[in-house]
Amino acid sequence: MVRISEAIKDDHRKLESCYNIIVNSEDEDERTRFQNQFTWELARHSVAEELVLFPAMEKLRSDGKEKLDDDRREHSALKEQLYVFQDLNSSDPRFIPTITMMMEGLARHMQDEETNDLVILEESLTSDESEKLAESLGRTKMFVPSRSHSYDLGNPHYETVADLLTAPLDHLRDLFRKWPEEEEGILTSPML
Repeated sequence: MVRISEAIKDDHRKLESCYNIIVNSEDEDERTRFQNQFTWELARHSVAEELVLFPAMEKLRSDGKEKLDDDRREHSALKEQLYVFQDLNSSDPRFIPTITMMMEGLARHMQDEETNDLVILEESLTSDESEKLAESLGRTKMFVPSRSHSYDLGNPHYETVADLLTAPLDHLRDLFRKWPEEEEGILTSPML
């Protein structure tokens, strides 16, 4: 079984891999395919973290509420950047600068999460509890949106409800997007 920290780190490596392919590719079609994959990975990961990881951290950490408020602000900023990036044409001159700026903030967030939050969380959990959180994270990612949305509802709980209502539409639209080919790498097909 996979522990929660391993599941989160695996998601982070997938995002880094997509990013590296995007910024190193000269092919617009390949960039578009990995733009869709990056968007799919980050949108699902962010919402699933908010629904599964954040509540667990809040219960187990003495500074849980304050820390999570910071994390939610970071997630909100990343979602706003993703909202802009996900619909940019790969030939747009803003394409690479937008994902590069987004990845800089995301890399800091991932580093902090991996070296601080997940270490503290794992120290507080049994192996069984950690594995159950990882399983819940994976299951949750199947039901959340695969795109970023701009709700501006002012309350994370309302946004969660809006996310869950929006997810089926995202999944339907995903059927008509371009995706990386299986042999291109790292990816779990969004078409499962």
